[in-house]
Amino acid sequence: MSMHTLQAVGLKNHPVNFKALPPLSLYIHIPWCVRKCPYCDFNSHEARGEVPEAAYVDALIRDLEMSLPLIWGRKVYSVFIGGGTPSLFSAQAIEKILGNVRMLLPLDVNAEITLEANPGTVESGKFKGFREAGVNRLSLGIQSFNESHLKALGRIHNSAEARHAVEIAREHFDNINLDLMYALPQQTLDQAEQDVRTALEFSPQHLSCYHLTLEPNTLFHRYPPSLPDDDASAEMQQHIETLLAEHGYQHYETSAFAQPKKQSRHNVNYWQFGDYIGIGAGAHSKISSHDSVIRQARYKQPQAYIDQVAQGRPVQTEQILDRNDLCFEFMMNALRLNEGFSTELFTERTSLPLLLIRKELEQAEERGLLHRDLQHIAPTELGRRFLNDLLEIFLKDKA
Repeated sequence: MSMHTLQAVGLKNHPVNFKALPPLSLYIHIPWCVRKCPYCDFNSHEARGEVPEAAYVDALIRDLEMSLPLIWGRKVYSVFIGGGTPSLFSAQAIEKILGNVRMLLPLDVNAEITLEANPGTVESGKFKGFREAGVNRLSLGIQSFNESHLKALGRIHNSAEARHAVEIAREHFDNINLDLMYALPQQTLDQAEQDVRTALEFSPQHLSCYHLTLEPNTLFHRYPPSLPDDDASAEMQQHIETLLAEHGYQHYETSAFAQPKKQSRHNVNYWQFGDYIGIGAGAHSKISSHDSVIRQARYKQPQAYIDQVAQGRPVQTEQILDRNDLCFEFMMNALRLNEGFSTELFTERTSLPLLLIRKELEQAEERGLLHRDLQHIAPTELGRRFLNDLLEIFLKDKA
């Protein structure tokens, strides 16, 4: 999406003055994977030869040390180790990373610590070690239990390995997320439902069900496969939502479903426009102080990142968010939550009065995309289905 802004009188001149800082999370990016999937637009790199695990871990720790002045004294409530495929790293490497996190930061005693993992045999054999290292939530990239769909998605695991990985994960973790995708090449409604039913056999605490999209700079974007049309994919989405509701899962975010009290705390912090420090190749940060909010991005290429950390310069770009940015970024995140947000949260996280977006709120309400009262704002069912249309009301091109 191009750079946008909210058109509101006096918005640019409204002072930023936060009465309280938002909750803080830590994101750690491990960029390597065995093979780049044709739909993936994340900062991931195929591991050709031996991965420089030790050098990269040292760089992560040094990066975190250099970031401390931005977050002195602030407690961290969640840690997310993402990728790439973090489970390619050894349990010893994850233990070293988390050990240093605990030494350098005031980590909440009940912090949610998530690690993304793939179901491959090599990765699943490490699950016990990851748990002993301090990981207490595992997110498994299943995508599908169907052999033909796994091949079409370029996944390196098969259906049997996916099932086996979930079984092993259940032995060591009591908080598991399974990633699934639907609207896959040649996929039928029955097949999409069967993937979800298979996942439900394992009673995961959390399910992420993503609609496959053809993102720029991916192989699927250059060579598009034959996908279900919009009506067929909408029917898949509706059936998946109904099935998961029948099994007691709360649909709390666009693609996220959780058993009671098992929402991803880390991701909810993102969607509620909380703060996060990101370390690792290509990682992003959003950090508030009492009178400003900054965004940072690290160098994307792994070796460049390691080299720049050694020179004391891991941050490639840094931006101070203006009032326009704060407003539209809050809405872009918070409107993904099905239950929406309190009017107080908007002011708390942006320091802006809600009055400044009164016209936009009225327009969204008139179009049936949003409902609101004095205390709460939330997307309607229509607004959730046409989320981009809802967001466009708030995001106008900059002059």
